[in-house]
Amino acid sequence: MGGSGYAGLELLRLIVRHPGLKLAWILSRSHAGQPVGSVYPSLLGIVDRRFSAAEDPWELAGEARVIFLATPSGTAAELAPALLQTGAAVVDISADFRLPDAALYEKVYGRPHPHPELLPLAAYGLPELFRESIARSRLVANPGCYPTAALLALAPLAAAGLLDVDRPVVVSATSGISGAGSQPGPMYHFPAATENVRPYNVPGHRHTPEIADYLARLLPSEGRTPQGARVPEGARVRVVFVPHLVPASRGILATCVATVRREIATEELTARYRAFYEGAPFVRVLEPPLLPETKRVLGSNFCDVAVRWDPSAGAVVAMAAIDNLVKGASGQALQNVNLIMGWDEAEGLRDVPLYP
Repeated sequence: MGGSGYAGLELLRLIVRHPGLKLAWILSRSHAGQPVGSVYPSLLGIVDRRFSAAEDPWELAGEARVIFLATPSGTAAELAPALLQTGAAVVDISADFRLPDAALYEKVYGRPHPHPELLPLAAYGLPELFRESIARSRLVANPGCYPTAALLALAPLAAAGLLDVDRPVVVSATSGISGAGSQPGPMYHFPAATENVRPYNVPGHRHTPEIADYLARLLPSEGRTPQGARVPEGARVRVVFVPHLVPASRGILATCVATVRREIATEELTARYRAFYEGAPFVRVLEPPLLPETKRVLGSNFCDVAVRWDPSAGAVVAMAAIDNLVKGASGQALQNVNLIMGWDEAEGLRDVPLYP
């Protein structure tokens, strides 16, 4: 549902190549009745279907085992209860179920959540960190693209109790223009965006509480922390998030600076990251001197991560690069479906990045 945006287009590209999935229908109110190939010529001869009218999917919903919601924020929250009643699993690519607290949702998005009773039932769909809860759930909240990169960059530090929760974590990240969707505002138009880099929504970007909340969930409880690190019960993580728009079609690069509880060499950090992501098929921990680049994950579901100790600042610099439309949206949605269905987590997602 919402098949005509960039996330919907990317889902179509991936679904038709997935051995366990067969496309049932594609809903787009703006393109109802039109052939998919006429709206997106890249899919000519590949997706031989028309976009369904708004009422059609309700008749077909019972036939679908998985329903993807690539709809504008606010729409998914209204649709999810009825769709769940069909017995299908629902994967929401919008932001409607990412924040687990209804009061926080209202504060961030400026409107009350229409179905707050569903928030505790939604699994946060970042498989590398919450694999077990995703596999048990029928409602999955796909993370935002910025939080995906930031959380994967910082998770090993948080889970080990190394983050100094008395100091804020700084996340400076860049995004390609496709992150704004297929109907962007004036700042995303070519004359404004080309040969230009600009920060936006500083402070108060909507992804800030998402990053902070799930980092805090990774902190070990007091008394069970590794190597004597003590994290106060109920500790929260403060995040300074500065997003930047860059003149590229795709890609997220997150550079995160965190104060930690002790000096820790780059070699030890890298070894910790390798151990933390062992068995995670899409996180590639880069050995020094390699650093992440968006071009090296283009078109793929990979997240490239690197970490360094900065002795002059007494801080850790953790970096991550993803394709915002794949690992940051539709590829991750399929990774979540693989877990729900009990399939190989990497099924249908083993694309090699496009380079150069």
